[in-house]
Amino acid sequence: MFKCPSFECKKCPRLLEFRAQNQLKFPQYHNGPVESFGDLNAEVLIVGLAPGLNGANQTNRPFTNDYAGDILYPALKKYGFAAGNYGKVKNDGFKLKNVRVSNAVRCVPPQNKVTADEIAACRPYLQAEIAAMPNLRIILSLGSVSHGAVLQALGYKKSAYKFAHGAEHKLDKHGMILLDSYHTSRYNINTNVLTAEMFDKIIARLKDLLKQ
Repeated sequence: MFKCPSFECKKCPRLLEFRAQNQLKFPQYHNGPVESFGDLNAEVLIVGLAPGLNGANQTNRPFTNDYAGDILYPALKKYGFAAGNYGKVKNDGFKLKNVRVSNAVRCVPPQNKVTADEIAACRPYLQAEIAAMPNLRIILSLGSVSHGAVLQALGYKKSAYKFAHGAEHKLDKHGMILLDSYHTSRYNINTNVLTAEMFDKIIARLKDLLKQ
């Protein structure tokens, strides 16, 4: 059974220091490695970048109480991948259907930016999570950092699989598809790099791919 890294994980000094600062500033927050959301038996794994400071770092559920989740979770529900009402808290009763949501890096980073060393340090957890999903068929990467982290976790060269919104990459060694989307971040939405309609099309395509 896959387990999220524990509070005892000390692989990333910068993230540990930031966690300690946040524990003093926001003692009511989770302030630790964030658990994944969804069943390990799901056919889809959605991988983001890292927890948001006032989102998953607070709630201990990926994309929860974060602007990015306001785009992600309604889209999943719209296309039948979720049920219930997304209430922006972990115990809101919102359930995922055939989807699991995770992050390339499990602890909140300063300024929402992770380093290559931090991605590498968290890679074994992503590898173990993927290995623990027996029915996994599609990985949806939100953003280029997630895209690269997934490829590295599976042993593929990033240069052979270029990130692009809507790109579909066949990972033949694993019998999977890597589907790319721009991240559902507030910045991307506010600058029109990504719109809710564009993201809806990604989730609709995800649903179509599962039928094949």
